[in-house]
Amino acid sequence: MTIKPFIVGITGGSASGKTSFLRGLLSAFSANDVCLISQDNYYRPLHEIAVDDQGVHNFDLPETIDHHRYAEHIHQLREGHVVEQIEYTFNNPNVVPQILTFHPAPIIVVEGIFVFHFRELADQMDLKIFIDAKNSIKLERRVRRDAEERGYDLDDVMYRWKYHVKPTYKRYIKPYRAEADIVIPNNVHYQKGLDVVIEFLKTKVG
Repeated sequence: MTIKPFIVGITGGSASGKTSFLRGLLSAFSANDVCLISQDNYYRPLHEIAVDDQGVHNFDLPETIDHHRYAEHIHQLREGHVVEQIEYTFNNPNVVPQILTFHPAPIIVVEGIFVFHFRELADQMDLKIFIDAKNSIKLERRVRRDAEERGYDLDDVMYRWKYHVKPTYKRYIKPYRAEADIVIPNNVHYQKGLDVVIEFLKTKVG
């Protein structure tokens, strides 16, 4: 009898440290042991993204995600099937999207800010992890990240934080903190929490 993969869901507010936590988690396993399938590659096309009353696209809403396709791909992986998805390039015209191929593995990691919000996703998870941090710390990290990695100016970052990111966190992310099996504080570091998760997940790898 084939053993079903163990599905881990990881969420948290923007700039809570999910990406860094994931890097640490993935580095503890071989590529054959873990499949990471991120919400970021399931954004809808730009013309389907809502704009606010100032004409700014709001990517921090659940409806920006094709969650039906995302949920179906997770189900297919759980059933042992390979799935493919076009890479999301954050609307960068200089990047040619690749075809991403996801292979079944003993551990499947599902990551993104809305993965607990969509029941189609959340109900497939065997373990839910919430990465937590204070708003002031998340804002500082986001300002630094968006300036360095995405070239956004401070006014743009602060506008999106106030009118998109904070309201979304309050409505669509924070309420699901109570559903998490593990809450990992990341105001300073997450290493102890990461170590616990790694040791537990190693028991799921044959």
